[in-house]
Amino acid sequence: MELNSLVSIIIPCYNDWQYVEQAVDSALNQTYAYKEVIIVDDGSNSKTKEVLKRIEPKITKVVTQENKGQSTARNVGIREASGEYILVLDSDDFFEPTFCEKAVALFSSNDLIKIITCFTNRIFDKKKMDVFKPKGGSIDAFLITNCAMGSAMFRKSDWQKVFGYEEKMTNGFEDWEFYIRLLKEKGTAYVIPEVLFNYRIKTNSTTTKANKVKYTLLKGIYLKHKDLYIDHYENFIFHLLARIEREEKEKIKNALRLEFRIGKAILNPIRFIKSLFI
Repeated sequence: MELNSLVSIIIPCYNDWQYVEQAVDSALNQTYAYKEVIIVDDGSNSKTKEVLKRIEPKITKVVTQENKGQSTARNVGIREASGEYILVLDSDDFFEPTFCEKAVALFSSNDLIKIITCFTNRIFDKKKMDVFKPKGGSIDAFLITNCAMGSAMFRKSDWQKVFGYEEKMTNGFEDWEFYIRLLKEKGTAYVIPEVLFNYRIKTNSTTTKANKVKYTLLKGIYLKHKDLYIDHYENFIFHLLARIEREEKEKIKNALRLEFRIGKAILNPIRFIKSLFI
């Protein structure tokens, strides 16, 4: 593969008027020269549409649709894309300038790489919270949990082979489920060991909403990919048992803390009264 392959950067946008321009600028400012930027306006409000209209001359294309959810918006944008590589970028996040350049070089050197992600700044209220380091890996790892960021790069041909994102998944975890299908036959997710992505944690973010229905979403993934979980049964069972053990230990710790606090609350007044007579 050549290092002049086109990268299509797909930015689904829903009511992110205050952030979308920063996302677009981070796409345009990539040091990798061969790129296009496509925004999918997923039924945004008027304030967001004003911002999109203002920045439209800077980008390759804006696609407008009724609100259909993130998975549909991503698929629509990727269908419009001309690039060999796809970089999905949520409209409230942003990449550092060298991500595409480094990702394309890695894809060009290793056909087994299916997904490229990186270390990530997690930001809350415009302040850096911490650095998150996804683990990457093969299907074994991804059957346990999502080991890549939702904003990541992959080949358009691989997206086509697995028929894109599952558009019925509108409550979250759609990127994880997509990655499972990408890695089902073979391949790996590679993590660039540099902080090249910035992810905002918001009160009403997709991730926050997904965690409220986490177990329903997990059940859906487990049942949809039942054959894979059976094939990797032993590894999955070890994971479940380890998680149950961790949760039980945490419950014991919490119970001991509660007993200590109750005991302290009872004894302190008694010690105070006793001190009055000493």
